[in-house]
Amino acid sequence: MADNFTILVGTIGQGMNVSGDSGETWTKIRNPIPTESSIRAIRTYPNDPHRILAGSDGLGLFRSDDNGVNWSTVDSPIGDLQVWSVAVDPAHTDTIFAGTRPEGFRSRDGGKTWDKLNMGVNKECPIGTPRTTNMVVDHRDSNTIWAGIEVDGVYKSLDGGDNWLHMPELGPDPFHGDIHGMAVTDSAVYCTSPFGFATSKDEGESWDYHYFPKFNPDDVRSYCRGMIVKPDNPDVMFVGNGDFIPGVVGCVQRTQDGGKSWAPVNLPVEPNSVVYWLGNNAEIPNVVVAATIFGYVYVSTDAGDSWTKLQKEFGEIRSIAVTPN
Repeated sequence: MADNFTILVGTIGQGMNVSGDSGETWTKIRNPIPTESSIRAIRTYPNDPHRILAGSDGLGLFRSDDNGVNWSTVDSPIGDLQVWSVAVDPAHTDTIFAGTRPEGFRSRDGGKTWDKLNMGVNKECPIGTPRTTNMVVDHRDSNTIWAGIEVDGVYKSLDGGDNWLHMPELGPDPFHGDIHGMAVTDSAVYCTSPFGFATSKDEGESWDYHYFPKFNPDDVRSYCRGMIVKPDNPDVMFVGNGDFIPGVVGCVQRTQDGGKSWAPVNLPVEPNSVVYWLGNNAEIPNVVVAATIFGYVYVSTDAGDSWTKLQKEFGEIRSIAVTPN
């Protein structure tokens, strides 16, 4: 059993919620994050898991240096844009990225000054203005930055974000490139979309899709949202899955062989919607947290073998993270 850890839940309309005792009790942050704000992105620093960035709707970025107890506003030009993703360069942690709607921003001095990223994203897509749902600094080379866009596929920068390449399409349907989750390992790049789980073994030049089973025979597809890789074993990955968005049922899919085979984990209570987001942390690699879009939070302390559903429920969850105490 893991020692107590901290769970952070970002919601739509209920702000940031923090539990320092593994989900037993909760504190709603009230200042400077408004209690009725929307938090779509949470990211812990790779060199300090107690340092956390959070991105909001229209209020920019917030940072905590004490495991989510206290927060401060990060000055930025993000303005009234939605922040859908945040990333920290593991090699140079003063370099941070914020994925907005559209495109994003970069700071190289810890948030004191910012550059607007000119990524070349299609400003109009089937969902309107596209969202940069994922930004990932490649741990193998921090000059390589990956971005996943709704509904405009994968973008990559090879020079730290100055210039961007639009990678080849992930499939024949535009929504193959409706990127929801993203991760990079030593051997592959992974994405999720409404169609399933995509793998590239050639740095994004081509993609192979895994399609999860439909929940109902007449479903259009089996919808996927967030994904994570186990920090100490990249063959173990988790994907949030469901019938559609927001959906009425979902599951957490797990692979233990690098994506060759998948199976849903055994959750104690059936999800009430798609499993929207997941969180883990390299300091506590066997702890996994998962959240449905309609407020259920699940916790595993044994790398997904067994799970509990927390008593606390939220209205609508968009981001979740876990940190050691």
